This record gives sequence, C-alpha cells and structure tokens, in this order.
Amino acid sequence: MELLPLNYGNKTLPLKSTPSPKITCFRTIRACSPRQDLKGRTVAVIGLGISGKAAARLALARGASVVGIDQDESLSSLEHDPSFMALNSTGFKTVLGNFDWNLLKDADVVVVSPGVPLEKYGLSYLLQSGKQVMSELDFAAEALPKSVKILAVTGTNGKSTTVTFAGQMLNHFGIDTFVGGNLGTSLSEAAIQHVTLPAQECKLKVAVVEVSSYQMAIPCVYFRPSVSVVLNLTPDHFERHKTMLDYAEHKCRLFSHMTNAKLGLLSFGNQHLDEAVKKYWNKFNPAWIGAFPGLEIDTEAKIATFKVPDIGIESQLQLGSMRAMGKHNYFNAAVAALSVAGLDVGVHIEDINSTIEKLRPPPHRMQVVHKDIHGVTWVDDSKATNVEATYAGLMGLKGQKSVILLGGLAKVLVGQASNGFEELIEPLTGHRCVITVREMLLLDIFRGFRNHDSSGIVR
Repeated sequence: MELLPLNYGNKTLPLKSTPSPKITCFRTIRACSPRQDLKGRTVAVIGLGISGKAAARLALARGASVVGIDQDESLSSLEHDPSFMALNSTGFKTVLGNFDWNLLKDADVVVVSPGVPLEKYGLSYLLQSGKQVMSELDFAAEALPKSVKILAVTGTNGKSTTVTFAGQMLNHFGIDTFVGGNLGTSLSEAAIQHVTLPAQECKLKVAVVEVSSYQMAIPCVYFRPSVSVVLNLTPDHFERHKTMLDYAEHKCRLFSHMTNAKLGLLSFGNQHLDEAVKKYWNKFNPAWIGAFPGLEIDTEAKIATFKVPDIGIESQLQLGSMRAMGKHNYFNAAVAALSVAGLDVGVHIEDINSTIEKLRPPPHRMQVVHKDIHGVTWVDDSKATNVEATYAGLMGLKGQKSVILLGGLAKVLVGQASNGFEELIEPLTGHRCVITVREMLLLDIFRGFRNHDSSGIVR
C-alpha cells in the first residue's frame, strides 16, 4: 500500500509502509435484548475513580456481574452507593487493597481506568495472553449506537477549551451533544443513558470527547472517531511516557480506526507527531493546524482561514467578537469550528460565525471572575497544567492590570536544568498580584520577581 507523504512547503518527507499491529477481535455474546448484551458475563473494573465507577455502572446496566477493584483501602465500598443501588443490581462487589489475582483471570472482560498503568495488576500479561482488556473509553464506545458521531480531541494544551467550544457550537444549532471524557464526565455516562433510557428518549447525535494519552494506553477497537484532533505536543506525563515519541504514539492512536472519509487534524511541524502518525496516514483525510490543507490564523486581523479540499471546506471565520481571553483561544475556537464542520452534521463554518461571541472557556482557564472599579481584572487560571499553557494565557493579558490566580506544576525532562518557570516572569511583570496554588510554582516565580517591586506574590 502506498502511503501519502507529509508535505512541508517544498520539502517532502517520504513515508515507509509500516505493518499494522495484530489486533485480536473479540466476539461479544449478546442476550435477547441488545441492552443486556453482557448478561451472564463477568466484568472486572480496575480503578474506582470517576471513570472506573462509571464503567462499573455501565457494565451493570448491560447485565454483567461486576467486580470493582482498587488498591486504595481508604475508599468506601460501592455496594451501598446510591448511583449503584439505582440500577437494582445485586451482581456487584467491591474489592479494596490486596486482591486475589484470579478475579482478573476468571473475568470475561477487564476494564481499566485511565489512571492505572499497565505495569500494575499484571495487565501487560493479561493483554499478551489474549484476555479481553479494554480501556474505559473503548468499553463505553462499544455500547454507544453506531449512529453517534465522535469528535475526539487530544494534545498537551487546550483540549478542554477546544472540546467545550465544539460542544457549545453544536448545542447552539440544536444538535444533541455529549461533552466529556477526560474533561470530567466519562464517556460511560453517555453510554449508560443509551442503555437505561427508552430508545425513543435517546437522541444523542454527537459525542465530543477530550482524550488523554493515558486513555489510549490500551489500543481501542470500538472507539472510532469521525474527526480526530491532536492540538499540540510538549513535554508532559513522563512518569508514564518515558520519551516524547512514546507520548506522541499514544496521542496518535486516535487515528487508528478512522477511515478515508474522516478528518484528522494535527499540529503542523512537530517531528514526534510526524513520526508517530505514519502508520495511520492512509486512514483519514489529513489537515494541519497552522498550514494548508487545514487552517491558518491571522491573529492581528482576527480571522481564521480554512482550506481542506478533500472534504470540500474552504471558508473563513471571524474571531473579532470573541470574549474568551487570549490569542490562544483564537486557535481553540478555529480548531473547534473546523472539527464541527468536518463531522458532516449540517453545520457549516459560515454558520459558526454566529456562535463566536457566545463561546465561554471552561471554569478556571483564563476565566475573568471580576473587574473592579479601579480597572483591575481578576483572572482565574488555576487549572493550567504546565508552563506552556500558562504562558499562552498570560500573553492574552498584556497591557492589562490584573490579579491572577495560577496553578500547575513544572514538567521537567530528565537532565534538563530548568523547569521553565522563568518564561513566566516577563508576561507577569506589571500585574497587580499573582496568587499561586502550588508551592513549587510560588517559589520559582518568587525568585524571578524578587527584584520587581511592582508585583506581589500571595500564597
């Protein structure tokens, strides 16, 4: 099979054909009712955080007997949790702390929460042995109707905002949309609605899903996005991904089950993404964030231009009416608009122009919480997860007098001398006050600010 090349202006990077990894397809034994397709089977759910609890409830709703496992003995047993009792199921038990490994060996399906590394619980061995081991994301997608179109967004920064913007755009046009995933509400919650509600009440058309690299640790089979987006890639999560290439490969698994009729958006010019995406290049229509085919943004004119001939998109988006702070949100809005148009649900980019002034970022992400009588803007950016995200937000506050709440931790590569916080000194200089919620952030920024009398630091 001949793979299409990556084009960088006049330079062409040839791609070599890479054999697809062998994937074991499991046959699902379905009961009489399609909504009880796991009746008579046992599902073990590992990790009982938000995603794990939702997956356990979904398994119960699908008729399975469920064992919930977590090594944290301080958790409460879930047998008497109201959300589980509402399912009227007696086929559930919680195992906390040490557990009998045979619980996994004997289970028909093992569902793994994203926070659980494959090195734990013998999961790598189970995968190699042929046991049906699934991510929560894939387990949820299996239960969704095939008619539901999935927009999947990953990347190091901007995922939550882009997903939120896309959901707001779709809702504006009256399209029943689920917005969640790594954002906070598990995809399993959408699947539970489909399984438990009468068929005529389930009107879900689109699922907009924020996807983390952890959620892609186990290759998916049923999670098949109609549109996939990798916004960017900067150093992060090295406690799980030891190299940037491994991190990129997990991100690019979004493209593994797409078809040529679908749209895939990638950040332009990232060598790690370019390498990782090679094996999927024949599975989707590629477009770039920052080049054509794809989208480019004139931040001064506040206009996004889209050119994706393969799916018939050539248009512009006016961004001047945006109320969300920061030029980085021009990119988030533009990517959301192209992604929504690529879903082919009857929404065109020209129509999306009417939604721009109504877009609101998620809470705690460059959120303006107050403007006082002295002209000082109070901004909450406590959900920023790394220096790059914080820097991008702060650049949108240039020239303003602000009190800024910051959060996040440095993500330092092995052997790297700096944690990168010095990059924040210049964009923070001149603001009224900086409030930090992480001691490491406090100390590093304070060192940079100690010679600037015009700014204050409050812990």
